Amino acid sequence: MNILVVGGGGREHAIVKKLKESKKAEKIYVLPGNGGIESDAECEPVKATDLQGIVRFAEQKKVDFAVVAPDDPLVMGCVDLLEERGIPCFGPRKNAAIIEGSKVFSKNLMKKYGIPTAASETFTSAEEAIDYLKTAPYPAVIKADGLALGKGVIIAATFEEAKDAVNKMMCEKAFGESGSRILVEEFLSGPEVSVLSFTDGETVVPMVSAMDHKRAEDGDKGLNTGGMGAVAPNPYYTEETAKECMEKIFLPTVRAMKAEGRPFSGCLYFGLMLTKDGPKVIEYNCRFGDPETQAVLPLLKSDLLEIMLAVREKRLRAEDVRFSSGATCCVVLASRGYPVKYQTGYQITLPQTGENEYIYVAGAKREGGALKTSGGRVLGVVAAADTLQDAVKNAYALAEKIRFENAYMRRDIGERALKALPRIGNQGR
Repeated sequence: MNILVVGGGGREHAIVKKLKESKKAEKIYVLPGNGGIESDAECEPVKATDLQGIVRFAEQKKVDFAVVAPDDPLVMGCVDLLEERGIPCFGPRKNAAIIEGSKVFSKNLMKKYGIPTAASETFTSAEEAIDYLKTAPYPAVIKADGLALGKGVIIAATFEEAKDAVNKMMCEKAFGESGSRILVEEFLSGPEVSVLSFTDGETVVPMVSAMDHKRAEDGDKGLNTGGMGAVAPNPYYTEETAKECMEKIFLPTVRAMKAEGRPFSGCLYFGLMLTKDGPKVIEYNCRFGDPETQAVLPLLKSDLLEIMLAVREKRLRAEDVRFSSGATCCVVLASRGYPVKYQTGYQITLPQTGENEYIYVAGAKREGGALKTSGGRVLGVVAAADTLQDAVKNAYALAEKIRFENAYMRRDIGERALKALPRIGNQGR
């Protein structure tokens, strides 16, 4: 089969490497890809948001199956266009991708169908939002309605911080039209869990749980980023919690989308908070998470392409999705200064990877045969092992062998998870 993967980051590199393992995958194209993905697939400089360009390319290359990975093309309707031209896809159609494309939509869905989530209010006027915030409990969570590269959420400790967040989103248009509507949510506390799941619109098969590390600096300090690392599985996500999430969140969400005439097919990401009142949804994503995918996919024993085909053909079965019992750690190597201001164009020196070691390229281009930095998050450095302790140790040992000027990484990825291990029982998968 000729496979097309839309996207160009570390997540896509992880997907491509796993698809390559399938006997059915003959040729893999990636649009636009990056300098590292070039080693594993044929890349062409077609932007992930150039939907017409993607369709033209898919038709020219006689693509048999397409995987649309990033949020933007999914929300824009890339799957719809490809399917209209007879190209089967893994990923939700536009009317289902709205579950990530609009936080107001997803919040209203959860309220309507009784899916546990934080209490919230929606505003289209900055003045009304600020008025409400004068008497709101703090900390308060301010969210832009639309896509904002994972940065459209601000936790405000005080009224002044909340007011600044509202002005930034609604008046200064820091996130463009995504901030035209905002949500003000109650602040939830507890361990966070990321659960990626395969679903064909009826059956839901969760992948191994993960713990993301969003903040730029050690100790979960600094600015929010797209993710500085992840570990899998998440020790807080026990078998008991997994069962509760399936009954109260996962299946109800998929059934709710079907009832709304928006059946969801693809990878549905559940961002959860394990509160004292039980698990609650913080957010949905309509696609594989980044960097959770880089931590989760190395543990997948089943054929990813076969799973994706089963999802597309509505024949997904839990027994066809198998994961190994070990653990992984993904450490993101970034350009110093990310997510604000950073320099690029530095040559990257990569070591040979051993068994159960992976380097996924995110922000790098190839110039004259050399791999050079071209983004904020540059590499995802991953190790898999029998235990989380060894996975963390091995991931950092591999990261230390990589060289490029102004390289930066957090030094505490997995620390919270390791501290939790002795006092938590069986982990849910």
